Amino acid sequence: MQHAIVTDPIQYALEDTPEKGATLPVAPGIHWLRMPLPFALSHINLWLLESADGWNIVDTGVNSDESHAVWHNVFSDVMRNAPVERIFVTHMHPDHAGCAGWLCNELDADLWMSREEYLLCRILTADTGRETPRAGIDFYHAAGFPPEAMDRYQELFGLFGRFVSPLPDSFTRLQDEDNVAIAGQNWEVVVGRGHSPEHACLYSAKNNVLIAGDQLLPRISSNVSVFPTEPAANPLAEWMASLRYLKDRIPDDVLVLPAHGKPFYGAHTRLDQLANEHEACLDALEKLCRKPQRAVDTFSSLFKAEIRSSNLIMATGESIAHLNYLMQEGRIERFADDAGVHWYQSRP
Repeated sequence: MQHAIVTDPIQYALEDTPEKGATLPVAPGIHWLRMPLPFALSHINLWLLESADGWNIVDTGVNSDESHAVWHNVFSDVMRNAPVERIFVTHMHPDHAGCAGWLCNELDADLWMSREEYLLCRILTADTGRETPRAGIDFYHAAGFPPEAMDRYQELFGLFGRFVSPLPDSFTRLQDEDNVAIAGQNWEVVVGRGHSPEHACLYSAKNNVLIAGDQLLPRISSNVSVFPTEPAANPLAEWMASLRYLKDRIPDDVLVLPAHGKPFYGAHTRLDQLANEHEACLDALEKLCRKPQRAVDTFSSLFKAEIRSSNLIMATGESIAHLNYLMQEGRIERFADDAGVHWYQSRP
């Protein structure tokens, strides 16, 4: 294992990457587990914290037979069937929380996560099997979805719960600035918002390590979206504020352990890059809206990748997040046509 010397703005900490389903030590008492995912993002990084008395787990992978098989191998080959005290979940998305309930049952371990993430996860899993709500149909119609895209949305509604095992009926709450003893070390909770409502990162000052979840990734920007449940939300403002807040809370030379990509150094530079990328997108979007645009017309100003049916819902949510931000800044305005479709136009 070789740690990088910080010379470039962002530098990867390790030359090696574990195979999918395998582990690799990254810092004293911290093991990197690379869990496969059945999505375009083909893996998630999970973290195993070792102590003399057993283990703590941070994030869990989606609830699937493949994930269960990986975990059973990890229990026997890495953890040596030692006790697991707690399951920490950074936020409620299925790749992070999916196996949490299953692990708590399998290992007789306690669940620790923030309150907003816990409650929203339980609400979303309850949507499985429900009929698509009118609010969702109206939301994506207003965004400009054609009939075939609307059909796909209705097919996918409730998919969240298919990847998440039922959470335990009780949990221990993580709050911003909490101090938690894990494996004999003090870890500070640093909450970020925008990608999810109350995303809990874990920072160890002694080891100078940040378990960042999706709040700070080395190569991609986390999705920041508006959803039908709160169509007037402004998560991008929360995301931008969180980038500034995180920069104040952690040192630049911290070792960042992200949920996707490789561990890296250069946290402050990466936080600035993320903020600058969104500012550039907002400027481009405002310029595009000199002529009226629907949400589905704005992808070219926000994304380099082609938007297909498989990522249309996420792209639309992120576009509306940027449009809502510009509206609340007074930089654009919105009007509805006779069909109930929303159009956005820059203010003079």
